[in-house]
Amino acid sequence: MECEDIEALINGGLRCAQVKVLSEDKTHYEALVVSEEFVGQSRIRRHQMIYGTLGALMGREIHAMSIQALTPEEWAAQGS
Repeated sequence: MECEDIEALINGGLRCAQVKVLSEDKTHYEALVVSEEFVGQSRIRRHQMIYGTLGALMGREIHAMSIQALTPEEWAAQGS
């Protein structure tokens, strides 16, 4: 699956300030998602929210995904 397709799915399910997905083999992915919707949410809940945008693709076309899910304030604090 193309990284751009995954980015579009995440953007379609969450209001994101930024989404970037990378992959070297198109089955294992790294995702950076910055969204105001993460404010007040635990790390686990943030991941669940992202997984929810991907539905049945998780565990199938997307074998594994490393996620960095941040609020805009957390992203800014990292100097990014």
